[in-house]
Amino acid sequence: MNHHEQKRIVIVGAGIVGASLAYHLARKGAQVTVVEAGAIASGVTGRSFAWMNTSAMRPDPIAQLRGAAIHAYRRLETQLPGLKIEWTGALSYGLDAGEAMPPGTVLVDRSRITRLEPCLRNPPSQAAYAPEQGALDAVAATQALIAGAREHGATILTQTPVLGLAVEGARVTGIETGSGTIDADTVVLAAGTGIGRLTDKLHVSLPIASSPAVFMRYTSPPGLVRTIISSPAMEVRQGADGTLFAAEDFLDDTVDNPSAGV
Repeated sequence: MNHHEQKRIVIVGAGIVGASLAYHLARKGAQVTVVEAGAIASGVTGRSFAWMNTSAMRPDPIAQLRGAAIHAYRRLETQLPGLKIEWTGALSYGLDAGEAMPPGTVLVDRSRITRLEPCLRNPPSQAAYAPEQGALDAVAATQALIAGAREHGATILTQTPVLGLAVEGARVTGIETGSGTIDADTVVLAAGTGIGRLTDKLHVSLPIASSPAVFMRYTSPPGLVRTIISSPAMEVRQGADGTLFAAEDFLDDTVDNPSAGV
């Protein structure tokens, strides 16, 4: 993409997806504008466990995509000094008897688990260990991507709700905001569950369901959890500053809901 073919691309949403698109497109020479209704990473990105999981215990239709994401993040680390990823590996236990190990994982016994997680009070007899997995601070990573996009000429507009889409014939030509129209050759919607409200204006149904979860942060001494721990009860990891992150799926009002009665 040379200067004379520079494309005007408007990205709606400044979560980690929108920020990543902005960085990579601006780096390739596009004229990028990011428009965000709130603050950077103020949506679901700020409530993400942010586990880069390359494998699953059950058949995984996106296993290849997960592996490619790991390689892409390792490459991105060399480009963005502000991007910090903790490649701690992950321990998963509560396996079904005879369950096959997914690629990239090994079965470890209690003694190895204890060496990996010396503070674990009741270590299981065995667990699956995936040494190549890691996690990041999703908000900090988004900020780093936005900073990188700015360095390559991107414009970032926060506190700017998108009111509608500008259309000519069958083509979207920009977005409508309270300050006026922003013209674009391409409009990318990266606003999560808010995308449906925008596509509704085009009479296009694009339902994007939320995936509720319980997500908790605790202040704790650094070094308490050294890997990412995944058990049938919940997932736990610790940030570099000592913040402990715990997450579990939220199952609405069913009897299986782990938060029921709390």
